Amino acid sequence: MGGRHRASAGPEGLSVWATAQRTGPVQRRGRYVAESVKHPARMLPAIAAHAVHAYTQPGDLILDPMCGIGTTLVEAAHAGRDAIGVEYESRWSDIADANVTHAHQQGATGRASVLRGDATRLRSLLPAALTGQVALVVTSPPYGPTVHGLVRPGAHGVAKFDNAYNDGTDKGNLAYRDLTGLTDGFAQILTGCASLLRPGGTVVVTARPWRKNGQLVDLPSAVIAAGVRAGLLPTERCVALLAAVRDGQLVARPSFFQLQSVRKSRAVGTPLHLITHEDVLIFTKAPPDQYEGADE
Repeated sequence: MGGRHRASAGPEGLSVWATAQRTGPVQRRGRYVAESVKHPARMLPAIAAHAVHAYTQPGDLILDPMCGIGTTLVEAAHAGRDAIGVEYESRWSDIADANVTHAHQQGATGRASVLRGDATRLRSLLPAALTGQVALVVTSPPYGPTVHGLVRPGAHGVAKFDNAYNDGTDKGNLAYRDLTGLTDGFAQILTGCASLLRPGGTVVVTARPWRKNGQLVDLPSAVIAAGVRAGLLPTERCVALLAAVRDGQLVARPSFFQLQSVRKSRAVGTPLHLITHEDVLIFTKAPPDQYEGADE
């Protein structure tokens, strides 16, 4: 069976993951501490949970090298798996710690811990004893220094807040790099992950394209290139829905600013559509004779 997605008669055997039947706030309500909402780019808990159940067994070790508020860790712990997260910014690592503690208070049986540090130096951050022990990596690269965040109506229109990783003074976060720099940094992270993976282990990366100054930025292709550079073998490409499925139709859940952008574009004749999914890029650790020159 290895690291491949386990086929089944149920939804876990499909390449389209129905991960937004409930909204993000509903998925997190009571399961995550209130401060979690302040992170600018939170993974849907159902996406992490689906990956955990599809690619691991109870007792397996899971890693998220860019864990943010600890979504992967919380869902792993609730599923009886152990997990380690690395987070660059102390603000989010503190919230991830709080979420792990909250999960254990709710009865989660898996062990989980958060390490504050730079995941591009993953092998120097984590104990050498973990080499070859990780069953699954689940993570997502940032989409830029500012993303959807939260909105608040005011006297001068709708204001955006909690939409940045930090105040802009610390450029060490990959979110502040251009696409080339982001790809290079992510390749370093995936190289570290590859050294920690056990034989047959799996890497799950969620990513989606976005538009910058009207031009499409193809992040999924950049992630695939980074994975290959890291010595990983692309094996699957799935879709995690950000929209609900109701009566055979997709019910989009766009942010205020995404909806506004699409409406403005359509008004001037540009046929943009709402984002209803993320790409889920699946890799396994390639045998040494299948690649050369992975980043060190």
